[in-house]
Amino acid sequence: MKVGIVGAGMVGSAAGYALALRGGASEIVLVDRSLAFARAQAEDISHAVPFAHPCRVLAGEYGALEGADMVILAAGVAQKAGESRLSLLSRNADVFAQVIAGVRNAAPDAILLVASNPVDIMTDVAQRISGLPAARVIGSGTILDSARFRSLIAGHLGIAPQSVHAYVLGEHGDSEVLAWASARAASQPVERFAAQVGAAITQDVRDRIDDGVRRAAYRIIEGKGATWYGIGAGLARIVQAVGGDQRSVLSVSIVTPEVEGVSDVALSLPRVVGREGVIATLRPELSGTESDALRRSAEMLKDTASRL
Repeated sequence: MKVGIVGAGMVGSAAGYALALRGGASEIVLVDRSLAFARAQAEDISHAVPFAHPCRVLAGEYGALEGADMVILAAGVAQKAGESRLSLLSRNADVFAQVIAGVRNAAPDAILLVASNPVDIMTDVAQRISGLPAARVIGSGTILDSARFRSLIAGHLGIAPQSVHAYVLGEHGDSEVLAWASARAASQPVERFAAQVGAAITQDVRDRIDDGVRRAAYRIIEGKGATWYGIGAGLARIVQAVGGDQRSVLSVSIVTPEVEGVSDVALSLPRVVGREGVIATLRPELSGTESDALRRSAEMLKDTASRL
C-alpha cells in the first residue's frame, strides 16, 4: 500500500514513523512546503526501517503522490497553548484549499485521512473541496480520545486497555462525549466489571477520567508545545484498517447524514473501516444525558461549518 503524507512536521512524521514500525505501508511519501525538510524526515524514518518492516520512505513534490492509495493530510498551523481546536479554523481552511488541489491532481483515487485541527471541521472542508464521497474522506476524529478513555478506564480497573471497549463521540474537542453507557470490559458494562474487582466507578472516578480525556491535549501542549506520538499511532492504525481491509470498528469522523436530529455534520461515531473507507456507521447505546450532549456537540459543529 502506498501512503502519502502532506505535512512532514511532528504529526506527519510521527504517523510515517508509526507506519514504518507497524508495517502499515509498502511505500511512504512525505510532502512538505520545504522539500529539504521532507527529505530529512524521510531519511530519518528510513533509518528505522531495518529494525522494523520492509518499506520505502521517500520525499517529493505533489507529483510523487501518484498512485497513492491513501493520503494523510497533516498540513496546517499548530495549536497554540490555551487555544481551542475550533479557533484554528480560519487559519487552516485556506491551507487545505491548496493542499487538496495538489493531492487530487496527483492521486485522484486516494482516500483522504484528515489529521489537521480542528479535525471535524477540516474533514467537512476536505470533503467539500475534494468532491469525494463522505466515506472516502476520513478524519482521525476521536480515535485518540477513545484510546485515552480506554486507557484510563483500564488503569482504574487494573486490566489491559485492549480489554476495554469504550468510545468518545462527537467533536474531537471540548464538546466531546464520553459514552459511559456503552462502555464494556470483558463484555460486561464497566460498572458491573468494576464492582466484581472491587474498583467501583464513583462520580469522582468518572470526573477524573473525564478530565483526563478531555484536557489531555491542553496539558501536553502546555508541557511540550504539541501532541504527536498518540495521534501518529492512531493515524497509522486507520491506515492499516484500510490497507488490510480489516473492517475494524474505529471512532473516526466523516460527514454524517444525521446525528441526533442534526443533518450533514462531520463528527465521530464508531465506524467500520476497510478498503473502501468507512463501510458502516454504528450508533452506540447512550444515556439521555449523553444523547443530549451529542446533539449539542453536533449542533456546534454544524453551526461552525455552515459559516464557511
